Amino acid sequence: EGKDVLCLSCGGGQQSAVFGLLGAHVTVVDLSHGQVAADREAAAHHGYEVRAIHGDMRDLSMLEPDSFDIVYAMTPCYVPDIREVYVQVSRVLKPGGLYRTDISNPAIVSVKWDRDSYRITTPYSQVKHPRDDGAMEFRHYFDDIFNGLRDSGLTLVDVEDGGRDRQVPSGAEPGTWTHEMNYVAGGFFILARKTEGREASPVIAHPRADPTE
Repeated sequence: EGKDVLCLSCGGGQQSAVFGLLGAHVTVVDLSHGQVAADREAAAHHGYEVRAIHGDMRDLSMLEPDSFDIVYAMTPCYVPDIREVYVQVSRVLKPGGLYRTDISNPAIVSVKWDRDSYRITTPYSQVKHPRDDGAMEFRHYFDDIFNGLRDSGLTLVDVEDGGRDRQVPSGAEPGTWTHEMNYVAGGFFILARKTEGREASPVIAHPRADPTE
C-alpha cells in the first residue's frame, strides 16, 4: 500500500491489477498497445488508478529517476541485450528499491522436439532465435544476466529456479511449451536491490558471436 510500482513489459491487466488492488501507485510500460489497453480496462473495472504507457523497456526516459520502490518485470527474452534493461531499471528505482524479473534458461532455445526426444539443434553461441509464430527471442548469457546486475548498481538478493520439482501434467503434448519445461526448465526468477549510494558502471562490451547469425 502506497508503494510506487512499475510493471515493466508485463502489461495485460494481471500484475498491475494485483498491485493496484493492494493499494500501490502503479505505472505500466509495455511495447504492445493491446497489453497497455488491457491494463487500462482492468483498472477501470476494479476501480484503481493506473498510468499505462506504450514504450520500450530499453528506454525509460519518460520516467523520473529514483521514482519507484518496486520494478516488477517480465519477458526480457525479447531484447538483444539484457544489460540495457538493467541500466534503465537501476535509473528509475529508488535507492534500496527492489527489482524482480524472470529470465529464460539460456539453454532452452537450442532444444527442439524431434519425434521421440528433445535434441540440441542449434549452437549455444547463436543469440537470435526466430519462433514459429513470427516473434523473435534472444538468448542472454549467464555472465550478462548476473554480472549485468552488478555493473548496473543492483545487488542480487535471491534466485528461484522455475523448473524445480515440476511434474509433467497429464496429457501434455510432447513438443509443447508445457511438456518441454519439464525437461529443460523454462527459466528462473531474480530478485535484486538497488544499492544505495552506488552508481551504475559503464556497460562493458564483451566479444560475442554475431547476434544476427
